[in-house]
Amino acid sequence: MNQPPLTFADFIGYISRNQAMLWEYFFQHIVMVLIGVGLAIVAGIPLGILCSRSKTFARVILALTNLLQVIPSLAMLVLLMLWLGLGSTTVTVGLFLYSLNPIVRNTYVGLTQVNPSYVEAGRGVGMNGLQMLLQVRLPLSITYIVSGIRIAAVIAVGVAAIAPLVGGEGLGREIYAGINNQNSLRIYAGAIPAALLAIIADIMLGAIQRKMKLENRRSRKSDVVPPVPKTQG
Repeated sequence: MNQPPLTFADFIGYISRNQAMLWEYFFQHIVMVLIGVGLAIVAGIPLGILCSRSKTFARVILALTNLLQVIPSLAMLVLLMLWLGLGSTTVTVGLFLYSLNPIVRNTYVGLTQVNPSYVEAGRGVGMNGLQMLLQVRLPLSITYIVSGIRIAAVIAVGVAAIAPLVGGEGLGREIYAGINNQNSLRIYAGAIPAALLAIIADIMLGAIQRKMKLENRRSRKSDVVPPVPKTQG
C-alpha cells in the first residue's frame, strides 16, 4: 500500500516532536567532526612543514596521505572497527585519517609558494629558521592552510554520516533508522541538517580564508591615509 505524499507541515511536525533527540544527534555529529579535523590540524600542519623542508619526506608523506584519501570511507571505518571496535572512537580516528591529506598538502603547497624575496628579507634582518617559519612563511601561507581545513571539514561532515554503520553516533543514526523503517521523514530529518552543516562549515571557513588573504590585509592598511606633512612657507 502506497504511503500518502509527505508535506512540509509533516516534516516540521516531526522535527518539533523529536527536537531533543535531533539536537543530541546534531551535537554528536559536530563533536566527532571537530575532534577528527582538530587532530588532523595538529598533526597535518607539522607534517606539511616537514614536507616543505625535505623532498624525500614530501614524497613519502604525501604518498601515504594520498593512499588514505583514496580508500573508500566505509572500507576504512570497517578496517578501523576491526582494530578499535564499535563506537565513536573508530569514527573519530577515521575522520582524522581522512582529513590529513588536504591539510598536509595545502600546508606544503602554501609554504613552497612563498615569494623568495620575503624569505631573503627575513634573512637580511637576521631571522633564524624558526623565526622565519613563524613570522614569515606560515603567515604568508595561511590562506592555503585554511583552504585545506575547509576541504577537510566538508569531507568530514559527509563521512561522519555513515558513523552508525560502525556503532557511531550523530545524524547518521536518524538517516539509517529512516532507511530501515522506510520512513522518509526520518531520512530528511537526518540528511538535511547534515547537508546544512557542511554548507555552513564551507561558508564560514571560506569567509575566514578570504579575510586572511594578503591582498585584503594590504588593502585594509592602505585605506588609512597617512597625514600630509606641513611645509613651511
